[in-house]
Amino acid sequence: MELNQLSHKIIGAAIEVHRTLGPGLLESAYNECLAYELTQNGLFIEREKTLPLKYKGISLNQGYRIDIVVERRVIIELKTVEELTDVHQAQVITYLKLGNYPLGLLINFHSKILKDGLKRIIHSNFEASHPLDGNL
Repeated sequence: MELNQLSHKIIGAAIEVHRTLGPGLLESAYNECLAYELTQNGLFIEREKTLPLKYKGISLNQGYRIDIVVERRVIIELKTVEELTDVHQAQVITYLKLGNYPLGLLINFHSKILKDGLKRIIHSNFEASHPLDGNL
């Protein structure tokens, strides 16, 4: 599936969750429901995927946790905050770079209208044949 199609499916699933639940719940509730919607759409997902931190030549598994990875290509970072900030966007950019993923979606379920709380972030230096990449 092409990346834009995949992104469209994910956003559609997020809109369905937001339409059903509305804003105001805990992030974990949206995570659970979005994971359900994505799998119902036939998508392969990984939840709370560990992204190791490389430190002085060793890999530390306590580095980062990506909320949801879809089809080993798109990361989803969920928030339930008043508004998204540059720090949230930087978090997704870090995950894209460290995990060598092509696309990230930052979704704030606290938004009254979900499209206002949605950011699509492209990894500008994505390497399809990255030597350390086990994601694709």
